[in-house]
Amino acid sequence: MDPRWLTWAQRLQALAQTGLAFANNEYDRERYVAVRALAAEIAAAGSGVPLAPLEQLFGTEAGYATPKVDVRAAVFREGRILMVRERSDGCWTLPGGWADVGDSPAGAVEREVREESGFEARAVKLVAVYDRNRHGHSPMLFHLWKLFFLCELTGGAARPSIETESAEFFAEDALPAALSVGRVTEAQIHHMFAHLRDPGLPTSFD
Repeated sequence: MDPRWLTWAQRLQALAQTGLAFANNEYDRERYVAVRALAAEIAAAGSGVPLAPLEQLFGTEAGYATPKVDVRAAVFREGRILMVRERSDGCWTLPGGWADVGDSPAGAVEREVREESGFEARAVKLVAVYDRNRHGHSPMLFHLWKLFFLCELTGGAARPSIETESAEFFAEDALPAALSVGRVTEAQIHHMFAHLRDPGLPTSFD
């Protein structure tokens, strides 16, 4: 679970964002701007990040507040799972990232595999839909849902990208020690292997 300060900041930011989207008068708008500023103060106090960039970040969000969507791919070859090494932290994760406007969920995860690893894959099963806050990830300012897909390898070859240094396949008992926990956890990777072994398992969700 995320620390309480982060939960408070997320909820207050979402309330302020939605309130600003529907406020009908300047008095209400002033109140919601104040709530947004309070959310930024809580986030700054809890994270140690300076207040100004947090205020700017929260101010860029507009419209009705909903969870952001992250997609992750479980691509296997000869019983090994594809992982990519992120340039941002030097750690390993399943290929994936933000779903883009205009993408279908399956199309988003297939695109991420291609862009981050060089491999081509086809989404064949939705394995899990997780609330990021409930699965031991490192803290993040915004609320996020994670969609995990089992994908069939169809072609391509490993290559680095703007975001990733390398792409390799790993056995379940030899996963890299340095996982990018903000993106994926060891338990989630083992869950992908479980679905590989038993394709009849149902989709997991929170």
